[in-house]
Amino acid sequence: MNRYLMLCLLGLLLNACASKKDVLYMQDSESYPDTPITYTNALLQTNDVLRIQVSAIVPEMAVPYNRPVQQGGGMNAQMLSLEGYLVSEDLTINFPVLGTLSVAGKTSQELGVVIKNLLEEGGHLKDPTVDVRLVNAKVSVLGIVNNPGTYAFTEQNITLLQALGYAGDLAINGRRDDIMLIREVEGVRRITHIDLTTTAYLDTEFNYIKPNDVIVVNPNEPKIKSAGFISNPAALLGIASILISTAILLTR
Repeated sequence: MNRYLMLCLLGLLLNACASKKDVLYMQDSESYPDTPITYTNALLQTNDVLRIQVSAIVPEMAVPYNRPVQQGGGMNAQMLSLEGYLVSEDLTINFPVLGTLSVAGKTSQELGVVIKNLLEEGGHLKDPTVDVRLVNAKVSVLGIVNNPGTYAFTEQNITLLQALGYAGDLAINGRRDDIMLIREVEGVRRITHIDLTTTAYLDTEFNYIKPNDVIVVNPNEPKIKSAGFISNPAALLGIASILISTAILLTR
């Protein structure tokens, strides 16, 4: 009876443990060759907030094409969002003097070029500089991570691993070979599954995060098996100790 009980407990312990192949990232990294990095800029979408700054050789000439900055407002993200240009549902913005401009199918850099050309061709400004930045970029990281939540970022490009880093990395019982990424581009929602235990994803479009991406980390098999039964290894060991002690007392 003792032997049978010990085998059962050993089986439970093994089922509650994740193997090395389940928890290590990019296990084939030693064979990954040096690869040129290709950056991809996201297309502008509905509800994006843009900061557009126009400069000219004579600064006063550019004033009509810039929104006034609130005194004492600082440069924090919230103030930038309130003072920015909101992309409407029909993918347009209302720009001073130039009127309604379409941003459909454009990145922030491409929109900057369009505005620059309109200002020059319309005789508004000579050789202006137009800087367009997305100021409300964010990514949501949910599931089995240490700090789930929605995180804002100001960089033009951040990687999937950086986004997971914002959330404190995956917990030990998070599934690394099936990360779910939900992405909406030009009105189309797409769900992709990514395996972080290999380097293959590094050469795909999903290595870089786009604004409004949602990352979901599901629990691994040991976590699923223990759900609703035993929540952690310490509790499992405690129960195992009690069962063994009981079995010894009963067989004496």
